[in-house]
Amino acid sequence: MSQKETWFETLHDHFGQYFTVDNILYREKTDHQDLVIFENAALGRVMALDGVVQTTERDEFIYHEMMAHVPLTAHGNAKNVLIIGGGDGGMLREVSRHPGVEQITMVEIDAGVVSFCRQYLPGHNAGSFDDPRFELVIDDGVNYVCQTAKKFDVVISDCTDPIGPGESLFTSDFYQGCARILNEGGIFVAQNGVCFLQQDEAVNSHRKLSNYFDDVSFYQAAIPTYYGGIMTFAWASQNPALRQLDSATLDKRINALGLKCRYYNSAIHTGSFALPQYLLNALSASC
Repeated sequence: MSQKETWFETLHDHFGQYFTVDNILYREKTDHQDLVIFENAALGRVMALDGVVQTTERDEFIYHEMMAHVPLTAHGNAKNVLIIGGGDGGMLREVSRHPGVEQITMVEIDAGVVSFCRQYLPGHNAGSFDDPRFELVIDDGVNYVCQTAKKFDVVISDCTDPIGPGESLFTSDFYQGCARILNEGGIFVAQNGVCFLQQDEAVNSHRKLSNYFDDVSFYQAAIPTYYGGIMTFAWASQNPALRQLDSATLDKRINALGLKCRYYNSAIHTGSFALPQYLLNALSASC
């Protein structure tokens, strides 16, 4: 029996994590990127880009439920939702579970990502690409939010880390554009890394977002394959009350939606806004 290949992820020089590769389904290595999707006995299909895990079949539901249901439930009456990125379809799947949403626009810079993920990660979209409310726009996210005449109730930035193609989605221009296209009472959320290892990323996002939103904070979730601690999600709105809803209101909204989630519930929603002191200290020091 031959020894299985091992795939390593190293975000820092002195430690990382590894995965055994049971089967490589696809690999594209060019001068610009190294994209691989492989099967792992513990996590199912794993997609990595430039040496960093982007998503796995086993735990993607945590990330997508928290990115979608926290802002949508907090808003309570979202009709138009914008997803920046999200080509794997997982975010679209969760947003589409809200029957009150009338239109879902997804801006993806590479049409090939959508077709690729349809083929290799079909469980992520679970048929949501065929939802009649869905519109796919092939464009750069910054360009779209700065140029579109449309308005949205919730904007979800399902971005990669701020390196390479994802870097522009952490700029002041992008945040200003998102603030511009939000309706009154709108909410912006974004993937913001593992704050223990990527603290500067959170601090920089907080500082930039505060120029355009009255209420800026973070919420969190524990996602096993994003190693190094809790993953943080940026939260921004003009109304502080939207992230301080009581449990009775949250339960009423969740029950009305008939949401049956594997991670998200009203207690998780409330508790996710409690941040560790080291992050609070870093944010306070940057003000």
